[in-house]
Amino acid sequence: MAKMIQPQIGETVADFACGTGGFLTSWLKELETKIQDTDDRELFDNSVYGVEKKQFPYMLCITNMLLHGIDVPRVYHDNSLLKDVLDYTEDDKFDVILMNPPYGGSEKTEVKNHFPSDLASSETADLFMSVIMYRLKAGGRAAVILPDGFLFGTDNAKVAIKKKLFSEFNVHTIIRMPHSVFAPYTSITTNILFFEHTGPTKETWFYRLDMPDGYKNFSKTKPMKLEHFAPAMEWWNNRREITVDGFDKAKRYTVEELADRTFNIDLCGYPHEEEEILPPKELIQQYQEKRASLNADIDRILAQITEILGIDMEETNE
Repeated sequence: MAKMIQPQIGETVADFACGTGGFLTSWLKELETKIQDTDDRELFDNSVYGVEKKQFPYMLCITNMLLHGIDVPRVYHDNSLLKDVLDYTEDDKFDVILMNPPYGGSEKTEVKNHFPSDLASSETADLFMSVIMYRLKAGGRAAVILPDGFLFGTDNAKVAIKKKLFSEFNVHTIIRMPHSVFAPYTSITTNILFFEHTGPTKETWFYRLDMPDGYKNFSKTKPMKLEHFAPAMEWWNNRREITVDGFDKAKRYTVEELADRTFNIDLCGYPHEEEEILPPKELIQQYQEKRASLNADIDRILAQITEILGIDMEETNE
């Protein structure tokens, strides 16, 4: 993600749930090769900003920054969701945002109150997406890892978040990642969304990154490596639609086509994937997300039918 974002001297990067600082160090490694003088070094030293709410990862992140030559790290022990997003000013915005927001969590009403009512999802990853949108500078770039539930979800809050995302930002690329990328921490399948604050989306490319040869699963002892992204990086600079065994592996969609799907953007997925037995908590969460999405679809279709038939459901219920 840091490679494809292409950091430049003078830019600032943020991660609002930075954990031990993996994205920030990746940014520093990419940026360090571009330092040419002492002025560049000063800009480099002040280029990262992180927030982490858990004490232990926060301390590890500070240590990580010190080990990477950042003497006064701009990393804070705080919760990024506890500030009204409408209160952010230009000074609170960044050129680049690299994130893997926490997902699977459910936030309380007091947290949701910091967001406009239509964006006030209870899902943690959704709320972080709103924070990202409000804190990315005009002309800025972002790469964000999100679970499948964000792609296929069509409940009111998710649709509102995706409408805002596609109408105000250019979501140019979505990389579908193989399962078990984050094993053993989570089995939920994830995706990388690349977008820029340069105006509305016109078209979005989807690319499915398949499991490398010789791998059935990733694990702690056999993790995903940068080299496994080679096919996606090669495709990135020479984009074309790809079909394998009759299924889309890479395809371009117009924003109108995505809107017609009520922003269910579960596209170019994995057709032959074996059914995986998830841990109970993740299985329940997946079912809840799918049920919420189906309920939203059913409500929308029923509303369209009743409107066509001219039936007033409130009178019927009385």
